[in-house]
Amino acid sequence: MMVVTSSCKEGNKIAMDNGKYVRYTPEQVEALERLYHECPKPSSIRRQQLIRECPILANIEPKQIKVWFQNRRCREKQRKEASRLQAVNRKLTAMNKLLMEENDRLQKQVSQLVYENSYFRQQTQNATLATTDTSCESVVTSGQHHLTPQHPPRDASPAGLLSIAEETLTEFLSKATGTAVEWVQMPGMKPGPDSIGIVAISHGCTGVAARACGLVGLDPTRVAEILKDRPTWFRDCRAVDVMNVLSTGNGGTIELLYMQLYAPTTLAPARDFWLLRYTSVLEDGSLVVCERSLNNTQNGPTIPPAANFVRAEMLPSGYLIRPCEGGGSIIHIVDHMDLEPWSVPEVLRPLYESSTLLAQKTTMAALRYLRQISQEISQPNVTGWGRRPAALRSLSQKLSKGFNEAVNGFTDEGWSMLESDGVDDVTLLVNSSPGKMMGINLSYSNGFPSMGNAVLCAKASMLLQNVPPAILLRFLREHRSEWADSGIDAYSAAAVKAGPCSLPVSRGGSFGGQVILPLAHTIEHEEFMEVIKLENMGHYRDDMIMPGDIFLLQLCSGVDENAVGTCAELIFAPIDASFSDDAPIIPSGFRIIPLDSGMDASSPNRTLDLASTLEVGAAGNRATGDHSGRCGSTKSVMTIAFQFVYEIHLQENVATMARQYVRSIIASVQRVALALSPSRFGSHAGFRTPPGTPEAQTLARWICDSYRCYLGVDLLKNEGSESILKMLWHHTDAVLCCSLKALPVFTFANQAGLDMLETTLVALQDISLEKIFDENGRKALFAEFPQVMQQGFMCLQGGICLSSMGRPVSYERAVAWKVVNDEENAHCICFMFINWSFV
Repeated sequence: MMVVTSSCKEGNKIAMDNGKYVRYTPEQVEALERLYHECPKPSSIRRQQLIRECPILANIEPKQIKVWFQNRRCREKQRKEASRLQAVNRKLTAMNKLLMEENDRLQKQVSQLVYENSYFRQQTQNATLATTDTSCESVVTSGQHHLTPQHPPRDASPAGLLSIAEETLTEFLSKATGTAVEWVQMPGMKPGPDSIGIVAISHGCTGVAARACGLVGLDPTRVAEILKDRPTWFRDCRAVDVMNVLSTGNGGTIELLYMQLYAPTTLAPARDFWLLRYTSVLEDGSLVVCERSLNNTQNGPTIPPAANFVRAEMLPSGYLIRPCEGGGSIIHIVDHMDLEPWSVPEVLRPLYESSTLLAQKTTMAALRYLRQISQEISQPNVTGWGRRPAALRSLSQKLSKGFNEAVNGFTDEGWSMLESDGVDDVTLLVNSSPGKMMGINLSYSNGFPSMGNAVLCAKASMLLQNVPPAILLRFLREHRSEWADSGIDAYSAAAVKAGPCSLPVSRGGSFGGQVILPLAHTIEHEEFMEVIKLENMGHYRDDMIMPGDIFLLQLCSGVDENAVGTCAELIFAPIDASFSDDAPIIPSGFRIIPLDSGMDASSPNRTLDLASTLEVGAAGNRATGDHSGRCGSTKSVMTIAFQFVYEIHLQENVATMARQYVRSIIASVQRVALALSPSRFGSHAGFRTPPGTPEAQTLARWICDSYRCYLGVDLLKNEGSESILKMLWHHTDAVLCCSLKALPVFTFANQAGLDMLETTLVALQDISLEKIFDENGRKALFAEFPQVMQQGFMCLQGGICLSSMGRPVSYERAVAWKVVNDEENAHCICFMFINWSFV
């Protein structure tokens, strides 16, 4: 009888009793390999079937077949692990090389700083001695020292352009690998094998500058092709037009480019650039692509600034791409610009003076995009809804581009402004050629036309204070019902369906369920796409043709609170349930940009766990530390743009609706931002409550004292070991307070109470007590309600109540008691629902 071995090293051998190995024949190995690729882990029945179907394996026992497959899987696992370790080793070797180069550069920079320090110390001593010299010559010389020479125009003839190109190359390399710019490490960026790379920002140079170096699994030529196509990876880039191309004697290429960048907000004009781009190969085989502005030239082509654009300057910048041993590339990126901050309101100038923001939006975006492309090539797969990564990336670009076009409203794209209604908070633009604007055809493969022949955009910008953009954006994403109108959502959704649709005249139905269906991370986890399904829970008026469920394609980015200077965006567009490729995308959304780099590194669970932010006292926010000083100066600008497809004869009605809708969104955002503001919770004001109500800490004490008074037991265990409010907030049972009015409304709830009602502290005050009970529950409640006011409490048997979304909630029992204040006057009624769960 044969005995088999489990060795993973020799997959084409079998063992005999005497320990001698007998090899499989090449034909048997070929047959087994073919079967392995069809089914790597066959069952016992499948192995027996294989022996019957393949006569060449007839003399091999099923047990031997089993061991062969085990060994084959083991070898495959070892091969993959070896390949992974080799890739990690190559990456670490290349990263070590980068770090050594960076260390050499830093040593040179230190030496230069030491020399400059010595020089300036000597100059200071000389200046001190010179102060005693009051001669006319000394005064004149001192005055002439600060005169700035005016450079004459540069020659832009072919020979002059080559001279400019070589000069640009030298200056770029001195920034990329030398000490021409004093670089400091980007806050929050730590180099390592899993990091995006080494990222630095400028200190004390003209304009704004950022530098990055990293590893990508693409060859240098492919890297250069991708980086030259700037609109594909730089979302703020509207267009890059190549106006002229010249070849150089050394095999290089000079290109003259005209580039336009979108304005990030409605409060500032867009930027354009007139550029020279020089592509060449160095002696060591490195590929270089460098650029600079041609703002002061003569004897050559030029392009005057366009209307609604401000001509900005790109100082020597570019990409140094070196082949990496073992495959891939080592890339150095330098972005250096003067964005003319004088041309924007003073409050927005930090957007144009921040090297951190430049690094986030441009330099790091290039590295992330390259890494994403490399990953897709090495690991091809199909992601959400059967879309490949390239298709999803294209969709995200369409969303971003459509939103940028709406925010900027360029006249050459067909946009024109409507007259104001006397209040300039919301700007309205119309475009009667949306097909040209979006690059889409508003008709479908089924032959039916779309519902409208024009697009209206309502947009506005607002200044926010004391709320981190990531927290606010995450709230807007997770709690759409707090700001969105379901009727308008339905109206917008009808735009991607064939057939007519009336204007939304009321909230006749409700879209209570929000289901998030993830698609994919499109740019290395920095942004992600998802499909939002809004479930229709009611019926609309007869004069409105509404869909059943609404689907939104949504792009979300900037939700990481720890990232410094990150722009947060939530852009969405209604789509048809079929998600067809020819469906139009009319995006709307929010963009929040921090105006200073000192962002509050608060808890990422703030919107879900408010207990830490509700602690109030002289020491500030005890749970997370008192950040009120830092957060007090946190500012950001939010830009809102919503687009509506409509028929041209309904323009006046749609304009009125759009103004009202955007104004209601602004009001909702302001209310949410105020509720989420960390500085508010670090002060003595407590969380936002209706006028006349106490601070949260005081209310929590009244609730617990009244419970002990009327029921004779403590509501909280180990009371006093930590904050009463924090313990009440985390209580496992739902605790809710309602007002003493003819129609009681809820005024406070702990986390379990908010979860049970499926709401937030902000929206809680819009829910009345009677809404959460059915008819039988209301009758039982109001029959027993006087008992609460007389004896101070009552007990309710188990039953069913409803969440704010209409979902039934069962509870084992409930207790209600009267909450009295320090003067023993009735303040509110408190309910506790015990052992509740959704049915």
